[in-house]
Amino acid sequence: MAEAGRVCVVGGGPAGLALARSFLALGIPFDVHERHADVGGLWDPSNPGSPVYNSAHFISSKTQSHYHDFDMPEDYPDYPSNRQILAYMHAFADAYGLRPHIRFNTEVKEARREKTGWQVTLSTGETKHYASLVCANGTNWHAAMPKYPGLYTGEMRHAQTYRSMDEFKGKRVLVIGAGNSGCDIACDAAQSADKAFISMRRGYHFIPKHIFGIPADAFAASGPQLPMWLEQRVFGVMLRVLNGDLTRLGLKKPDHRVFETHPIVNTQLLHFLAHGDIKAKPDVARFEGKTVHFTDGSSEEVNLVLCATGYQWKVPYLSPDAFVWKHGRPDLYMNLFSREDGALYALGFMETNGGAYKLFDEMADLIARTIRARANGGAEADRIDKLIANDRPDLSGGIRFVGSSRHATYVEINAYRKQMKRLRRRLGWPALADGCFERLRAASAREAA
Repeated sequence: MAEAGRVCVVGGGPAGLALARSFLALGIPFDVHERHADVGGLWDPSNPGSPVYNSAHFISSKTQSHYHDFDMPEDYPDYPSNRQILAYMHAFADAYGLRPHIRFNTEVKEARREKTGWQVTLSTGETKHYASLVCANGTNWHAAMPKYPGLYTGEMRHAQTYRSMDEFKGKRVLVIGAGNSGCDIACDAAQSADKAFISMRRGYHFIPKHIFGIPADAFAASGPQLPMWLEQRVFGVMLRVLNGDLTRLGLKKPDHRVFETHPIVNTQLLHFLAHGDIKAKPDVARFEGKTVHFTDGSSEEVNLVLCATGYQWKVPYLSPDAFVWKHGRPDLYMNLFSREDGALYALGFMETNGGAYKLFDEMADLIARTIRARANGGAEADRIDKLIANDRPDLSGGIRFVGSSRHATYVEINAYRKQMKRLRRRLGWPALADGCFERLRAASAREAA
């Protein structure tokens, strides 16, 4: 039998750490199971399957991305490197005494629903029982490879396997995909490959990392909150002034307004395109040996095709029917709560246009308070149950996202935060106040001493 109210958290990455701190703060018993030897999730390149490459940096700035009550070090740059992010997570786990609650080198092999909660089978051979299960295993572990007509006889692999620009030396390289990782890797190829190309299905808006010397997300957060239609117009004009007509660089004209896709925060690629170090190509039409034919009728000989084409979202330890799926994404209330199962939660199974970690804290707090309310029963539990079952808020912020699977459960961060505030008001739950975790940190420091 499960210890009364005990929670199983799967994953010791960014989301799992936020949950651990929130559960400690609210006195909820829990275990975190992490298959790797340390915290950090995908940000630890020694974690098997991590997609982190040497040049990877945060695309949100340090002032907008940190955990609540735990700023990133002042000497960090505006956009920290992957090594700095990993060090920050290690420091976070140590500061709040999270490691004793995490079982490392322990993978959850299967979680099976039972009448009183979950039966969890571990890689150690143990079987444990929990009242609730929170999936925090992350989304960037299962590479999605594209399919094209023809046979390619060169080297073709997913960007998940990429680490260093040295891999491009002496090669003609094609990067497929123009997400933030694809653009970063294309910049590496522009500097190291004999010849570099990037293939994009559509045109995109490129947001510079700094606007008037301020990180772009900090600049946006510091300004007045405009209606989304007006913000799109203002920002669209600003980007045209800053970047000019991108078709001059061989890029397609965007077929959507700014913010209607996940933002590409990168103007370094525009620099390399303007200097001829890399060439933009449209979508791949077919392969023929080492020749890549594109939809505009052009073709190029390439030695290496690197596919920055995203990831399939999977929860491999659960039966697929444990969640309702929408275009390959779990369809959850607030991207957190199963509508069908009151003992099943998820954190990190969403995408948004802002910094994640402080948002994770707010989301983890909602999960923790819901678990506590359900354990106690009564009117508070009834209210949250009714909201989860029936409330379907619009989290788009007035943006008409492009019709891709990536955007099926995408949320606009300001709209999401407003909905969290409404939810807290309706349930009488307090917001996270500055200093709310200081007591926990002080207790951890006393224990360490």
